Amino acid sequence: MTIQSNNNVVGTHQLPDLVCLSHLRWNFVFQRPQHLLSRFARERRVFFYEEPIFGQNSRPRLHVTRSPEGVWVAVPHLPEGLDAERLVALQQEMLDELLLEHAVRHYVSWYYTPMALPFTRHLQPRAVAYDCMDELSAFRGAPPALLRYEIELLQRAHVVFTGGQSLYEAKRDRHHSVHAFPSSVDVAHFATARGTLREPPDQASIPHPRLGFFGVVDERMDLALLEAVAEARPDWQLVIIGPVVKIDPAALPRRPNLHFLGGKLYTELPAYLASWDVALLPFARNESTRFISPTKTPEYLAAGKPVVSTSIRDVVRPYGELGLVRIADTPEDFVRACEAALAEDRAAWLPRVDEYLAEMSWDNTWSGMKALLDAASMRREVGERPESAATPVDMATI
Repeated sequence: MTIQSNNNVVGTHQLPDLVCLSHLRWNFVFQRPQHLLSRFARERRVFFYEEPIFGQNSRPRLHVTRSPEGVWVAVPHLPEGLDAERLVALQQEMLDELLLEHAVRHYVSWYYTPMALPFTRHLQPRAVAYDCMDELSAFRGAPPALLRYEIELLQRAHVVFTGGQSLYEAKRDRHHSVHAFPSSVDVAHFATARGTLREPPDQASIPHPRLGFFGVVDERMDLALLEAVAEARPDWQLVIIGPVVKIDPAALPRRPNLHFLGGKLYTELPAYLASWDVALLPFARNESTRFISPTKTPEYLAAGKPVVSTSIRDVVRPYGELGLVRIADTPEDFVRACEAALAEDRAAWLPRVDEYLAEMSWDNTWSGMKALLDAASMRREVGERPESAATPVDMATI
């Protein structure tokens, strides 16, 4: 087994390093983990350890690169057909070699997936954080062992974050330190869509009105609703941006006014949004969407676009209740809501949007999470050295 790295070892920092265990790919969709960990990387070393990529006759190796944001991204490459015991052993060996090569001695562990526990139980971090951004057990293809490992992770974690209010309500009685941190927004980035941006070539020929969605296209999208809207209003153009995951692309509805443009870079999204007339959240209402808190809701609003969503709880509360997003579920109601959105008086609506978004930023979200993580790490450090005459710390001031 080898570790392939394209950079030299970076020197140690005063703050503990952060070792993240993730089920998501760093280079997949720029979302919550990327926003948060990029900010951590400005002050400390961050290592992002992904799930393995399996290949036929692939020799075990760990491919390590450094992202433009300064995050060390480690991707295990493993042969297919490994039994569970060998799979755990190889991942543990790769992770240990990564930490040894980069002289990672003082660190905190940051989990996005409980499925990393079998090969990380031996670690001795200063603190453990579990950023529960989704109810993964409700997703299609979720491993049967996930719920069992989550119970163990909640026992090991010193602080737990949730990606939305509904998820917080589901987890708050399962741990002594659970905190709701709904995903935030880079207002300045998406506000550029309110200006004049160059039209992306693959969207330029699509007529108006344009109703758009960006995000992952998977079992959470209500494809029947999407098709019904396209059929009811053939003069509307529905633009869908994002990778198709866990569903057969052949199952996507095909109509002349439905345009699936594939995945785009985070930096490209404002240019697509700029010429949309309405932004959509056509989520199915099922177990996989019960606890989601779509990041794209405030992103659409920051772009100045009227939004129509199905009745996802974390969209209804607060966006629907505040009159910032229209909520509809049936195809007939969804079409009517889109018609109202197209006729929106934005001069009266946008100031209310901007007032709400003024308190939101990834910097604020990260700062709050960092304070709780650092406090947990400090408590652990003081607790492990009872001989020290440490001054009591008021955690509310950290």
